[in-house]
Amino acid sequence: MIRRDKTRSAERRAVLVAVATVAATVAAALPGTAEAALKAGHAPQSPAGLTVGDQARPLSVEGAPLFGWTPRDRDPGEVQSAYEIIVRGPSGTAVWDSGRVRSGSQEYVRYAGPSLAPETSYTWTVRTWDASGKRSPWARPAAFDTGLSDQDWQATWIRRTTAEADDYTLARKDFTVGGSKVVRARVHIAAGQQYALHLNGETVDRGPAFEYADDGFYKTVDVTSKVKAGQAATIGALYHWYGSGQGRPKGEPGLLVRLVIDHADGTRQVVVTDGTWKVARAPWKKAPKRNGDAGDYVEDIDGTAAPLGWDEPGYDASAWQDPVVVGVHPASGFKHLHGQETALSYQAVRPVKVTRLDSGALVADFGKVIPAVPVVRFRDGVAGRHVDMHASYVLNDDGTVSRSKDDNQDTDLAYGYTQRDGDQTFRPLTYVGFRYLEIAPDAGAEADDVSAVLQHNEVTRGGRLRTSDAGVNAAYDLMARSALYGSQSQFLDTPTREKGQFLGDSVDTSLAMMGAYGERRLTRQAIREFIASQARYWPDGRLNAVYPNGDGKRDIPDYTEMFPGWIWDYYEQSGDASTLAEAYPVMSAVAGYVRRYIAEGTGLVTNLEGGSGQYRYGIIDWPATMRYGHDMDTAARTVINVLGVDVLNATARAADALGRTGDAEALRRDAGTLTGNINAKLRRPDGVYIDGLKSDGAQSTHASQIANAYALAYGVAPADGREKVESYIAGLGMQMGPMTAHRLLEALGGRPADVVTRLTDTKGPGWGNILARGGTFTWESWDAPETGQSFSHPWGATSLVEVQQTLLGVTVTAPASAAVRIRPPLTGLDRASGTVPLQRGDVGVTWKRAGRGFSLDADIPVNVRAEIHVPARSAGDVHVSGPGDARFTGMKDGYAVFEAGSGHLTFRSDSL
Repeated sequence: MIRRDKTRSAERRAVLVAVATVAATVAAALPGTAEAALKAGHAPQSPAGLTVGDQARPLSVEGAPLFGWTPRDRDPGEVQSAYEIIVRGPSGTAVWDSGRVRSGSQEYVRYAGPSLAPETSYTWTVRTWDASGKRSPWARPAAFDTGLSDQDWQATWIRRTTAEADDYTLARKDFTVGGSKVVRARVHIAAGQQYALHLNGETVDRGPAFEYADDGFYKTVDVTSKVKAGQAATIGALYHWYGSGQGRPKGEPGLLVRLVIDHADGTRQVVVTDGTWKVARAPWKKAPKRNGDAGDYVEDIDGTAAPLGWDEPGYDASAWQDPVVVGVHPASGFKHLHGQETALSYQAVRPVKVTRLDSGALVADFGKVIPAVPVVRFRDGVAGRHVDMHASYVLNDDGTVSRSKDDNQDTDLAYGYTQRDGDQTFRPLTYVGFRYLEIAPDAGAEADDVSAVLQHNEVTRGGRLRTSDAGVNAAYDLMARSALYGSQSQFLDTPTREKGQFLGDSVDTSLAMMGAYGERRLTRQAIREFIASQARYWPDGRLNAVYPNGDGKRDIPDYTEMFPGWIWDYYEQSGDASTLAEAYPVMSAVAGYVRRYIAEGTGLVTNLEGGSGQYRYGIIDWPATMRYGHDMDTAARTVINVLGVDVLNATARAADALGRTGDAEALRRDAGTLTGNINAKLRRPDGVYIDGLKSDGAQSTHASQIANAYALAYGVAPADGREKVESYIAGLGMQMGPMTAHRLLEALGGRPADVVTRLTDTKGPGWGNILARGGTFTWESWDAPETGQSFSHPWGATSLVEVQQTLLGVTVTAPASAAVRIRPPLTGLDRASGTVPLQRGDVGVTWKRAGRGFSLDADIPVNVRAEIHVPARSAGDVHVSGPGDARFTGMKDGYAVFEAGSGHLTFRSDSL
């Protein structure tokens, strides 16, 4: 969770009133004030970073485009006061001019012109006005393509006749490109369930389509440079269907393609899947499943059966089959398709070390756990020679890779390849997580022939952090990398075993990705998928625990409770009011679900229905060893009740933002009542929270760290009782699992030295111990080596947000990062430097403590206001310099507090 300051607004109003006269006097004496900026009078520079739906060049925009940009200005303290957007059609004619709109919004600005044509390229530009009314030049035009409705496809779903449970099918079509110059070419593709798109002998796109067939994704690919006027061409695809698994509905096999080529003479050529295509079995052998969770199959490829040149013009496909024609889309189970906003990034990586064992086997070490497919080149293949390969997380003492299920998440990480004569390359289709790859002896492979293709969700930005503590730096890097590698076409619990989008895992990884990379698109996609899960399965307001998935209706109560807070965190980071409005009815339904289980006698959420087995009434923490003795024999659980408060509060904040004042008041009132009941009935006499009430109303005798950390993190603990609870949880060390440990660091936010200890402890549970034991990816549990749990679980990455907030000192305090707080810690570290990628730009902070002195440098983007806390005894001890503006507002808790606008500022404090 991105920490919320429960008392900020009231305190800030009080401070501003109390120091108004002093502040005006101090501000006048400081250099670089807003008044000086107005006198400078520079017009803004042209906006940059133009996006539609957070994409620089989207190819399948559906509905009204949502525009975004970054205002630029040389003057300090500047904000955007207005904007104007113009959208032009293919001919260059304006189809919409917003006119000058008085607004500071620079994100998710909705198109409000006439309907846009499908499958069409548009350009757009924007200009802005600053606080004094000066106007910028127009931005360099950007472009976007509109997508397709289901009726626009006019293409046929096809498939190959087969009863195979693991279906790899090749499909191809020859055609001749029209004689006029090609000015635009796009391929739209959908498949059940994975595909590799080929054009003229080249793989031009890859993608999974792990969605329900009745609500699937399609991808649009720009192939303008791949087709030449008047030339023969071949379009083809490999599709792979392999039934249901965790994160993968069963669906049905099939391929749908639409290639559109626009020519300079105004003609349009369209090639679609239909009965004239040819299909054939791809050269994958029948093989066992890797495990019973994701349901991936071992990949064993027969190089002797590979149809070389199948995707190029001139290939003889006369022996191939005619496809089964399912029907023109929408057809059979394929009811609806929508454009996929997310994309995967691929990177070829080399091992850091390759060892030739005495047996002759090669063992490649990629240095860290990666989500990837191994790639092995055989320069002198021998027809019929079969090569066994095994990936792994762990090496045995003799240097071979471990094939133990405990070391590899109960997953068979074998590969096989049968060579043909000559030079060839083995590359499987489906990624897994691994660190090591062993290639059997006498395979003909050398060290330089081994590589891998690493994949993860596409990101375009990244934060950074370096501090005076190497352990903190290493923990931050571990978390940032783990979050990225756990973000694929969905948020994953792990890239090896389940490979599913669990709701709780998604919340955790999403927050880490937003914090470390400014990620938006995958989060928005996941939010919409879980919204859909409620409509598909849960009329009572719950959400599916995994979605999409292959085992239907399944929930975990506290995962459902996490959803409203996630939506609000996303809105606060992004300012995306459209998604907030879309999610609000679902948030309200979750609030209704929680309210229905508030017992009349206690006023507490009791036996919140849902889950099964060890998840019944709530998972609390996971795996079970990570509960550290939490009393699961309770009916009114403290953790579930605290999350219930957050459900009501987050939904109330959303209601306020959307103008639903009545809803907000009722929700906030219920949250206050539930908070009061928690504090009255779920605490010991000394103020420490117990795990809950038994079914007979008796208090549990156990007071877990998680119950107390949650009460602090979610603002349930009263102000006069927080110190006692903080001391209690700090004294317990680490007794929460990676899934929830960020709540502990959040609860300890006022004790930064304890946060550093928890991050860097190499002996007890935590990130420092993972690193000390050779871990390169966050684990499913702190005891993963002893219990056989996952060595690649990104839910342990979320605490990087607490590192940014508590140790670097940067916290977003208003939606779209329109306001931030910069407050370096008073203890724990001597220095820190970093950037945080926020919606309106990167906030940069460097601070250093030396003796009795303190220095802080801050870079604030245009259109952002910052509340900057400088450690000091008085305002007179602080010296401010730089082109930015700063206004002193008062002293608070050992800090001199300033308000500042955009620009660079340096603060020096000489008397700590």
